[in-house]
Amino acid sequence: MSKEPLFKIVFMSQGQVYEVYARSVGQGDLFGFIVIEELVFGERTTVVLDPSEEKIKSEFRNVRRTYLPMHSIIRIDEVDRQGTAKISKLEGGNVAQFPLPVYTPGDGNK
Repeated sequence: MSKEPLFKIVFMSQGQVYEVYARSVGQGDLFGFIVIEELVFGERTTVVLDPSEEKIKSEFRNVRRTYLPMHSIIRIDEVDRQGTAKISKLEGGNVAQFPLPVYTPGDGNK
């Protein structure tokens, strides 16, 4: 029996670190972007809700596919089990964002 792959994607956006789970990750048609599809969120059967997971779940509620700039991705792991999707504040440490933009087309005024 073949298990569907599950990926944990950690990326930075607007000063926050996002951790999401998805079934499909790949290089997109847009230059410099990674495509994330089939986002997976924990199905809660109890009344207790995790506010951080609910926040990220509502942010990606109607998203079928998202394109992430390569330079915003911190890590992509293929995992056996799903953890909790979350958003956390980017704090000091050894993670730094690359200067933007990474790629700039040639200037036509030369």
